[in-house]
Amino acid sequence: MTTTGPDGQPRYAVVDVETSGLRPRRDHVLQIAVVTVDEHGTVIDRWSTLVRLRHWWQRVGPRHIHGISRRQLRRAPRLRAVLVELAGRLDGSVFTAHNAEFDAEFIERAARRSGVPLIIERRICTLDLSRRLDPERQLTHGLAELCARYGVPLTDHHDALADATATAAVLPHLLRAHRAAATVADHR
Repeated sequence: MTTTGPDGQPRYAVVDVETSGLRPRRDHVLQIAVVTVDEHGTVIDRWSTLVRLRHWWQRVGPRHIHGISRRQLRRAPRLRAVLVELAGRLDGSVFTAHNAEFDAEFIERAARRSGVPLIIERRICTLDLSRRLDPERQLTHGLAELCARYGVPLTDHHDALADATATAAVLPHLLRAHRAAATVADHR
Protein backbone atom coordinates (compact mmCIF):
# COMPACT_ATOMS: atom_id res chain seq x y z
CA MET A 1 0.00 0.00 0.00
CA THR A 2 1.37 3.39 -0.95
CA THR A 3 0.83 6.33 1.37
CA THR A 4 1.60 9.08 -1.07
CA GLY A 5 -0.45 11.02 -3.55
CA PRO A 6 0.19 11.26 -7.30
CA ASP A 7 2.75 14.00 -6.61
CA GLY A 8 4.78 11.66 -4.36
CA GLN A 9 3.91 13.65 -1.21
CA PRO A 10 2.46 11.89 1.85
CA ARG A 11 -1.30 11.93 2.23
CA TYR A 12 -3.00 11.70 5.59
CA ALA A 13 -6.58 10.49 6.03
CA VAL A 14 -7.54 12.29 9.23
CA VAL A 15 -10.39 10.35 10.78
CA ASP A 16 -12.79 10.97 13.62
CA VAL A 17 -15.61 8.78 14.86
CA GLU A 18 -18.45 9.56 17.19
CA THR A 19 -19.69 6.54 19.10
CA SER A 20 -22.43 5.50 21.48
CA GLY A 21 -19.85 4.96 24.22
CA LEU A 22 -16.22 4.18 24.92
CA ARG A 23 -16.16 0.36 24.58
CA PRO A 24 -15.77 -1.08 21.08
CA ARG A 25 -17.14 -4.48 22.17
CA ARG A 26 -20.41 -3.01 23.40
CA ASP A 27 -20.80 0.38 21.75
CA HIS A 28 -21.10 1.29 18.09
CA VAL A 29 -20.15 3.94 15.54
CA LEU A 30 -22.70 6.73 14.99
CA GLN A 31 -20.71 9.07 12.73
CA ILE A 32 -17.48 8.89 10.73
CA ALA A 33 -15.56 11.69 9.04
CA VAL A 34 -12.39 11.75 6.95
CA VAL A 35 -10.44 14.84 5.96
CA THR A 36 -7.60 13.95 3.60
CA VAL A 37 -4.68 16.38 3.67
CA ASP A 38 -1.09 16.66 2.52
CA GLU A 39 1.78 17.25 4.96
CA HIS A 40 1.17 21.01 4.81
CA GLY A 41 -2.45 20.64 5.84
CA THR A 42 -3.90 21.39 2.42
CA VAL A 43 -7.30 19.72 2.24
CA ILE A 44 -7.57 17.27 -0.64
CA ASP A 45 -10.96 15.81 0.26
CA ARG A 46 -13.50 15.74 3.07
CA TRP A 47 -16.32 13.32 3.79
CA SER A 48 -18.69 12.67 6.66
CA THR A 49 -21.68 10.48 7.29
CA LEU A 50 -23.96 9.36 10.05
CA VAL A 51 -24.37 5.60 10.47
CA ARG A 52 -27.77 3.91 10.79
CA LEU A 53 -28.28 1.87 13.93
CA ARG A 54 -28.41 -1.85 13.26
CA HIS A 55 -31.40 -2.27 15.59
CA TRP A 56 -33.97 0.35 16.60
CA TRP A 57 -33.36 -0.36 20.29
CA GLN A 58 -29.63 0.35 20.26
CA ARG A 59 -28.59 3.28 22.38
CA VAL A 60 -27.08 6.48 20.98
CA GLY A 61 -25.15 7.14 24.15
CA PRO A 62 -24.14 10.57 25.49
CA ARG A 63 -26.27 12.80 23.29
CA HIS A 64 -25.25 15.81 25.39
CA ILE A 65 -21.70 15.27 24.07
CA HIS A 66 -22.10 14.33 20.40
CA GLY A 67 -25.57 15.77 19.79
CA ILE A 68 -26.67 12.83 17.63
CA SER A 69 -30.27 11.68 18.01
CA ARG A 70 -31.88 8.39 17.09
CA ARG A 71 -34.09 10.30 14.62
CA GLN A 72 -31.02 11.61 12.73
CA LEU A 73 -29.75 8.05 12.27
CA ARG A 74 -32.97 6.62 10.79
CA ARG A 75 -32.19 7.50 7.18
CA ALA A 76 -28.40 7.28 7.45
CA PRO A 77 -26.52 4.69 5.38
CA ARG A 78 -26.02 1.24 6.84
CA LEU A 79 -22.70 0.44 8.50
CA ARG A 80 -21.48 -1.94 5.81
CA ALA A 81 -21.92 0.65 3.03
CA VAL A 82 -20.20 3.29 5.18
CA LEU A 83 -17.24 1.00 5.85
CA VAL A 84 -16.83 0.13 2.16
CA GLU A 85 -16.75 3.86 1.37
CA LEU A 86 -14.33 4.46 4.24
CA ALA A 87 -11.96 1.72 3.04
CA GLY A 88 -11.72 3.46 -0.32
CA ARG A 89 -11.05 6.82 1.31
CA LEU A 90 -8.30 5.38 3.51
CA ASP A 91 -6.56 3.60 0.65
CA GLY A 92 -3.23 5.22 -0.18
CA SER A 93 -3.21 7.47 2.89
CA VAL A 94 -1.80 7.27 6.40
CA PHE A 95 -4.61 6.77 8.92
CA THR A 96 -4.40 9.73 11.28
CA ALA A 97 -6.53 10.60 14.30
CA HIS A 98 -6.46 12.27 17.67
CA ASN A 99 -6.32 9.17 19.88
CA ALA A 100 -5.90 6.94 16.84
CA GLU A 101 -6.08 3.73 18.86
CA PHE A 102 -9.67 4.54 19.89
CA ASP A 103 -10.89 5.41 16.40
CA ALA A 104 -9.04 2.53 14.71
CA GLU A 105 -10.31 -0.03 17.21
CA PHE A 106 -13.95 0.98 16.66
CA ILE A 107 -13.53 0.99 12.88
CA GLU A 108 -11.63 -2.32 12.67
CA ARG A 109 -14.08 -4.05 14.98
CA ALA A 110 -17.07 -2.75 13.00
CA ALA A 111 -15.41 -3.86 9.75
CA ARG A 112 -14.80 -7.39 11.08
CA ARG A 113 -18.43 -7.65 12.25
CA SER A 114 -19.67 -6.41 8.87
CA GLY A 115 -17.35 -8.58 6.79
CA VAL A 116 -15.65 -5.58 5.19
CA PRO A 117 -11.91 -5.99 4.50
CA LEU A 118 -10.48 -2.93 6.21
CA ILE A 119 -7.13 -3.15 7.94
CA ILE A 120 -5.41 -0.06 9.25
CA GLU A 121 -1.71 -0.78 8.84
CA ARG A 122 0.00 2.58 9.25
CA ARG A 123 -1.30 5.15 11.68
CA ILE A 124 -0.32 8.44 13.22
CA CYS A 125 -1.81 9.64 16.47
CA THR A 126 -1.80 13.40 17.05
CA LEU A 127 -2.36 12.80 20.76
CA ASP A 128 0.85 10.73 20.92
CA LEU A 129 2.76 13.24 18.76
CA SER A 130 1.78 16.03 21.13
CA ARG A 131 2.68 14.02 24.24
CA ARG A 132 6.12 13.16 22.79
CA LEU A 133 6.83 16.88 22.41
CA ASP A 134 6.06 17.29 26.13
CA PRO A 135 8.00 14.51 27.93
CA GLU A 136 7.63 16.24 31.30
CA ARG A 137 3.84 16.34 30.84
CA GLN A 138 3.63 20.08 31.52
CA LEU A 139 0.69 20.56 29.12
CA THR A 140 -2.67 18.98 28.40
CA HIS A 141 -3.08 17.29 25.05
CA GLY A 142 -6.81 17.16 24.33
CA LEU A 143 -7.93 18.29 20.90
CA ALA A 144 -9.42 21.53 22.22
CA GLU A 145 -6.16 22.39 24.02
CA LEU A 146 -4.06 21.61 20.93
CA CYS A 147 -6.31 23.79 18.79
CA ALA A 148 -5.94 26.66 21.26
CA ARG A 149 -2.17 26.16 21.42
CA TYR A 150 -1.75 26.28 17.63
CA GLY A 151 -4.43 28.87 16.87
CA VAL A 152 -6.71 26.40 15.08
CA PRO A 153 -10.45 27.07 15.28
CA LEU A 154 -12.54 24.26 16.74
CA THR A 155 -16.24 24.75 16.26
CA ASP A 156 -18.88 22.15 17.03
CA HIS A 157 -16.50 19.97 19.07
CA HIS A 158 -17.57 16.29 19.06
CA ASP A 159 -18.99 16.47 15.57
CA ALA A 160 -16.86 14.01 13.59
CA LEU A 161 -16.26 16.33 10.63
CA ALA A 162 -15.45 19.32 12.86
CA ASP A 163 -13.00 17.27 14.94
CA ALA A 164 -11.36 15.68 11.87
CA THR A 165 -11.01 19.14 10.30
CA ALA A 166 -9.40 20.55 13.44
CA THR A 167 -7.08 17.54 13.80
CA ALA A 168 -6.06 17.94 10.14
CA ALA A 169 -5.19 21.59 10.83
CA VAL A 170 -3.13 20.71 13.93
CA LEU A 171 -1.24 17.89 12.17
CA PRO A 172 1.23 20.06 10.18
CA HIS A 173 2.17 21.96 13.36
CA LEU A 174 2.98 18.69 15.13
CA LEU A 175 4.90 17.28 12.16
CA ARG A 176 7.02 20.47 11.93
CA ALA A 177 7.68 20.44 15.67
CA HIS A 178 8.84 16.81 15.49
CA ARG A 179 11.14 17.56 12.57
CA ALA A 180 12.61 20.50 14.46
CA ALA A 181 13.09 18.40 17.60
CA ALA A 182 14.82 15.69 15.54
CA THR A 183 17.11 18.26 13.94
CA VAL A 184 18.08 19.66 17.35
CA ALA A 185 18.72 16.15 18.68
CA ASP A 186 20.93 15.38 15.65
CA HIS A 187 23.10 18.42 16.36
CA ARG A 188 23.80 17.64 20.00
